Amino acid sequence: MTPRYMNTSIESKNSILFSTLSEIFGDRMNLARIKFFGLFICALCKVQTVCFEKLATAFDTDAKVESSLRRIQRFMSEYALDTKLIAKFVFTMLPHKGPYRLTMDRTNWKFGKSNINILVLAVVYRGIAFPLLYKMMPKFGNSSTAERIGLIDQFIELFGLQSIDCLLADREFVGQKWLAYLNSNRIRYHIRIRENFWVDIPRNGHRVKASWLFNNLSFNQFEFHHGIVSINGRLCYLSASKVKNHKGLPELQIIVSFNKPDEAQSVYKERWQIESAFKALKSSGFNIEDTHLTDIDRISKMLALIIFAFTWAYLAGIYLDAIRPIEIKKHGRKAKSLFKAGLVFIANALFSNDINKFIDCCKFLSCT
Repeated sequence: MTPRYMNTSIESKNSILFSTLSEIFGDRMNLARIKFFGLFICALCKVQTVCFEKLATAFDTDAKVESSLRRIQRFMSEYALDTKLIAKFVFTMLPHKGPYRLTMDRTNWKFGKSNINILVLAVVYRGIAFPLLYKMMPKFGNSSTAERIGLIDQFIELFGLQSIDCLLADREFVGQKWLAYLNSNRIRYHIRIRENFWVDIPRNGHRVKASWLFNNLSFNQFEFHHGIVSINGRLCYLSASKVKNHKGLPELQIIVSFNKPDEAQSVYKERWQIESAFKALKSSGFNIEDTHLTDIDRISKMLALIIFAFTWAYLAGIYLDAIRPIEIKKHGRKAKSLFKAGLVFIANALFSNDINKFIDCCKFLSCT
């Protein structure tokens, strides 16, 4: 049974968190870095912005703000953080067992003349996605096939091919070599394609546009094409539904699948959960776009720290919702997301003198 501490000092909170983080990272990160890591993620949960000046004011130490700021700057510029450590932590803490549904997407923003472009691979779960691996792309525009394959290869190296249930992705993530890679590794996928893609029908030799196979669909109707087809020379299955686009106009949502096209529509709907994760990293959570960093290595380190804090907050939210379900509004959605509920809980515990509440927060970081 966890002891109930009476000491409410900052030092006591820090020692509890440092002890928890030491169990997570072991000898893969030295004590000085573990202490900085703990101070940073706590400050991040309190001020909810990546602005270094604001983070420095929230470091729970006796050091002056200027010293804390220099400490942050040195970490970002000098320390070689192994982002795979964070990926392994998130994977260990996933609140459900595999195999997992993965989603791949790209997020970007612009600071000055610099485009910040990040390719992300995440696990979808209950309305949000847990980011695991990512690739910084020093360019504006779509990812390359090599960059996508690199992320999947990393995932397989760390967690095994058998841990993948399927991959979900939007219209950017198509191409002959990409589908060939997924097919050859027998990785199930449901990926949206453009309506004007040409489709070859092997059984009769006909070549038609994908949209022509689903011309008769009514609004909200779903249908899958019986029989295998070929897109860019790669065998796959097709399905489609007629949905409203962002302007409220009807359009075809055509999905290419490795197998089980009858499940494509219901499974593909989970892809949007990565958009919720991006929102949490940006406007509704840690305001990553507040950064003035443009160096991709430094942004990569900062993102790893944010993903750790994001996971901590979401796990707290799952716990809170289990003991007292979050109110459901008339529109059918929760009044507050699990992530936001957990983040508020952690922030309150950090600002509070209730050491036992903070001990409970640290328990969310333990898989025991």
